[in-house]
Amino acid sequence: MPWPCSRPVKHRFVTLLATLCITAAFSACALAQSAILEGERFHPEVGEHGMVATSHYLASQIAHDVLADGGNAVDAAVTAGFALAVTQPRSGNIGGGGFMLISDEKSGKVIAIDYREKAPSKAYETMFQDEDGNAVPELSRYTHNASGVPGTVAGLALALDKYGTLSLAEALAPAIKLADEGFVIPPRFAEGIRDARERLEKWDSTRKVFFKPDGSLYRAGERFRQPDLAATLKRIAEHGPREFYEGETAKLIVAEMHKHDALMSAEDLASYQPTIREPVHGTYRGYDVYAMSPPSSGGAHIVQMLNILEGYDIGAMGFNSARTIHVMSEAMKRAYADRAEYLGDTDFIDVPLEGITSKAYADELRSQIDLDRATPSSEIAAGNPLPYESNETTHFSIADDSGLAVSNTYTINFSYGSGIVVDGAGFLLNNEMDDFSAKPGTPNAYGLIGGEANKIEPEKRMLSSMTPTIVKKDGKNFLITGSPGGSRIITTTLQVVMNVIDHGMNIQSAVSAPRIHDQWLPDEIRIEDGISPDTVALLEAMGHKVSRQEAMGAAQSILIGDDGTFTGGADPRRSTSSAMGL
Repeated sequence: MPWPCSRPVKHRFVTLLATLCITAAFSACALAQSAILEGERFHPEVGEHGMVATSHYLASQIAHDVLADGGNAVDAAVTAGFALAVTQPRSGNIGGGGFMLISDEKSGKVIAIDYREKAPSKAYETMFQDEDGNAVPELSRYTHNASGVPGTVAGLALALDKYGTLSLAEALAPAIKLADEGFVIPPRFAEGIRDARERLEKWDSTRKVFFKPDGSLYRAGERFRQPDLAATLKRIAEHGPREFYEGETAKLIVAEMHKHDALMSAEDLASYQPTIREPVHGTYRGYDVYAMSPPSSGGAHIVQMLNILEGYDIGAMGFNSARTIHVMSEAMKRAYADRAEYLGDTDFIDVPLEGITSKAYADELRSQIDLDRATPSSEIAAGNPLPYESNETTHFSIADDSGLAVSNTYTINFSYGSGIVVDGAGFLLNNEMDDFSAKPGTPNAYGLIGGEANKIEPEKRMLSSMTPTIVKKDGKNFLITGSPGGSRIITTTLQVVMNVIDHGMNIQSAVSAPRIHDQWLPDEIRIEDGISPDTVALLEAMGHKVSRQEAMGAAQSILIGDDGTFTGGADPRRSTSSAMGL
C-alpha cells in the first residue's frame, strides 16, 4: 500500500497563495532575525510543511510544487529525479543508477532501494586488460563496454509504486515538458559542455544532443531542447518502466551496443531489477543513524567513523581545530583501510557489517589512536583501496509533514559518464564499470588501487561510495543528507552529521563549512579553503601531510526541528543548488 499524501490537494486560488506567501515570509524573517541575534553567518531556507533540497533550482521548484499540490516526499523525489535527468545530464540520469533511503515516521521503518547498475552477463574479470594482462584504462571509461546495465528508471519507478501516490506518467510530466520545450542554460551547464568538449565530440550521437547543428557550443542564457530524450520519457510514461528494459528504448540501447561490439544484451536489460535492502543502522550520541548498505560502502563506514569519534568530546575540542581534524583523520584512515579489505556486493561476497559497525570494534580502533601523533597509513593496514565515483554524482533530500523523508544519491560516474549518448534515445550511458577493479593492484581513474572483493563478475553490482543518510531523533526524522564527491562522499556526509550534532550548527552552516578528507591512501589530509595556516602547522607538527585542494561534495540537506519546522541547506559549492520550503 502506498504511504499517504502529506495532506489533501490544495486549490490554487490567488488569495490563498498570497496568504501562504505572506505567512511564509514572516516566518522566515522571524527565524532569520533569531539566527542573526544568535550570531549565525549562514541562514537556511525555512518551511512549515515540507522542504526540498536539490542540485538544480528547476528540480527544486518542481519537487516543491508536487508537495504543494498534496503529493508526498516520494512523489516529489521521483519527479525531481527525472527532472534532474533533463536539466543536469552530466550527473542526473536515466542511464545510470543509485540508492534511495525512505523513512516513514508512522511505521517507524527506514528502507533502502538499491538501483545500482549491474555488470552485463557476459562481463569477465579481464575484460579491460590487454594481451599482456595490463589494465587499459580507456576501455573501462570511454567505450560502450564501460556501461553497466542502468537502474535509475526501475529504481525510481519502484519507489513511486510502493511508497508514492502519483502515477509514473504524472511524475514524468514535468521532465517531459522540460525536454520538449527546453530550459534556459545556466553558466555551470555551459561550462560543463565546454570542459568536456573533446570527449563529447567523439561520438555522432552525442554531438547531435550537446552541440548546435553547426558544431558550435551552447552558451549560458540560450534555450536547450532534447527531443529524443522527450520521446524516450513519453514512451516510459505511456508503457511503464519496463519500456526502458524491454520496449523501443531497450531496442535502441541494444542497437547502440551491437553497433560497437559491446557486451550488454537485450537479456541483460530485460532481467534487471532493483533491490530493497535493509539500511545500515548505528547510533551517535543518542541519535539513530541510517545509511546505505552494500554495494555502497558509505553506510558501513559512516557508522564506523561515528562510533570511533563518539569516544571524544568533539564539541569541546572545537570545530575544525587541529585536535578535532586529527582524530577525524585517524578515524577516516581506519575506515578506508577496512573498505579496501572487506566491502563489495553482498550478493557475491560476505561483508562483516556487524563487526565493522560494532561499538566494540570502534573501541579497539580508537585505542590505536595517539592524540599527539599521526599514524602513518603504512602502520594501519596493508591492502588495496577501491575505486570510487567522480564529483559528478547528484544528491537530493526531500521531507514532508506526514513524517516521510527521502535521501537519494545517483550517478553516471564521470561527468557525462562515458560521453556516449544512445542514438535516438537522447540520454548518456554511464561508465560505472570503471568502479570495478580492472586488475588488482592497478590504479583506477583517480589513482586508487583495485581490490579482489570488487573484481568484475557477471551481473555483479560495482562498489560505491554513495551515502544517502537519514538521522532520527526519538523516532522522528531529524536530518536528511548525502552528497556527491566520489570517495569524499562518505566524509562529506560524516561532517554534516557532526556539524549539526557536535557543533550545533544550523543546516546551512553545516553544509557550507570548510571540509577535510582522509582516505588512508594517499597518506594525506585533504582540506578546503577556510582551514587556517595555524591549524595546518599544528597538524603538520603531529606528522600529517596536508594538501589544500578544490571544494569537496555538495551536501543538499534538511534539518527538522523539535517543533516540526523544516530548514533546508543548499550547498554553495554548486551554483545551481537550491532549497525550497513550503
